[in-house]
Amino acid sequence: MLEEIMTQQDNLTRLIKRHCKQSGVWQTTIPSLFLIRTDKIDEPAYKVFNPSFCFVAHGLKELYLAEERLIYGPSNYLITSMNLPVIGQVIKATPDAPYLSLKFEFSQNEILEVLKDAKLHTNLKDNASRAMFVAEIELSILDAVLRLVQLLDSPQDIPFLAPIHKKEIIYRLLQGQYGAALAQIAMEGSNSYRIKEAIDQIIGHYDQPLKIEELADLASMSISSFHRHFKETTAMSPLQFQKQLRMQEARNLLLMESADATEVAYRVGYESASQFSREYSRMFGLPPKADIKRLKETYEQQEKI
Repeated sequence: MLEEIMTQQDNLTRLIKRHCKQSGVWQTTIPSLFLIRTDKIDEPAYKVFNPSFCFVAHGLKELYLAEERLIYGPSNYLITSMNLPVIGQVIKATPDAPYLSLKFEFSQNEILEVLKDAKLHTNLKDNASRAMFVAEIELSILDAVLRLVQLLDSPQDIPFLAPIHKKEIIYRLLQGQYGAALAQIAMEGSNSYRIKEAIDQIIGHYDQPLKIEELADLASMSISSFHRHFKETTAMSPLQFQKQLRMQEARNLLLMESADATEVAYRVGYESASQFSREYSRMFGLPPKADIKRLKETYEQQEKI
C-alpha cells in the first residue's frame, strides 16, 4: 500500500511540475482546481481559506488557525470546511525541489449532492467540529485526485469527466477519517451548518460592530452555546475571528492602495486609530507604516532575484 501511495505521489508531482513552470497559484481549465508552486520559502501569508481540499505532492506547509499549528506534506491532506482566517507559510521548498501542491474547492451543495446520491447519513445532533483538519492520505483519495489532474492532458474530456472525478473525491473524503465533520456543514440544522451561517455573516459585515446576540439568534443557539460551538469550530472567539478579518483587509489596503493608516482603520471598522495600530502591531510585529515598508522592500528584492 505504501509503495502504491508513493508511486501515485511521484506521478502527481511530475504532473504539477509540468503544468506549473513558475511559482504562483495557477487556476486550471478544470473548474475549481488550482495548482501551486513555490521555489523558495516566502513571507507568511495572511488569508481566508475557503472550503477546499489541499494536497501537497512535494514540500511542506505550515498553517496557524489562531494558536493551533497544522503541518502537512505528501503523507497528509488538509480539509477546510468553512471560510477561516489563517496564517500560512511554505516551510520546505528550493528551486531544485519546489513546493508543489493542489487545491480544489467545493461547496455545501456539492457535499449534500454526494451525501444524497450515495445515501450516506450523518448525525445532526453531533457537536460542531473543527472546520480545518489534517488527515493521513489514503490511496483511494490519491487515485481519485490523480485522475482529476490527469484531465489537464486531455482537455476535451474535462466537461464530462471532471464533475465525475470531483464527486468521487468528495465521496472518498466523506468516507475518510473526518468524513462526519465534513458532512455536518451540508446538513441544514446541524450545529456546524448553523455556525457556518454565523461565520458568513461576520465575513460579510466584518467592518460593522459585532452583535453576539444577533449571531446567536441566527444560529438558533443561546449565547453561551454559540460561543462554545463557534470556538470549537474556528479555534477562536467571534471577536478574535472578526479582528483577524479586519487586520488582513487593512494590510491588503495599505499594501495595494498605499492608503493612510488612520483612513484604513476607519474603513475596516475601528473607531480608534491608536487601538488599530496597537492591534496591527500585535498581529504583524510592526506598526502599519513600518510593516508595509518592510513588505515592499522584501517584494522588490525578490523581483530582482
